[in-house]
Amino acid sequence: MTSTVTAATMTVTLTEAISLNGVDQGGTNTLTISSINEVSKRIVTSTTTETEILSFAAAFGGHGFVSADVRYIRITNLDDTNSVTLTFKNQGNDECAMLLDKGQSFIFNSDLTNGVQDVIDCTENAGVDPGLSGVGDLSNVTVWCDTASVDIEVFVASA
Repeated sequence: MTSTVTAATMTVTLTEAISLNGVDQGGTNTLTISSINEVSKRIVTSTTTETEILSFAAAFGGHGFVSADVRYIRITNLDDTNSVTLTFKNQGNDECAMLLDKGQSFIFNSDLTNGVQDVIDCTENAGVDPGLSGVGDLSNVTVWCDTASVDIEVFVASA
């Protein structure tokens, strides 16, 4: 079967709007990502049990994404009271976690050519390595909350 989906260019616009002492201090930045032909947008409920919300592999399977094709990931906490914890794991089982407070969004910037391959190093004292040696593929993202259940929106765009 031949696909009838035509790839398109996705536009991401980030705008900060603030005026201090009558002077505009905000800004707008726009990123265009070409050749997007697959999107996934869903709302999931985070509970007090750590739950995998995204997984990545070399080939499509189950509910996962092809790691080389992912171009953009956004996770938004839709709750107006509670935070969630996002945990990112690479292929070496190294993890890093971060709090996503009420109403906030997190954008994971994948490589615009190679997706989520060779983009994350979570080891202790990883430091900065301009040659990117030791940086691994993102393998999954989990979420959990420590109080009440929280709805989060997950958006993924792939080439």
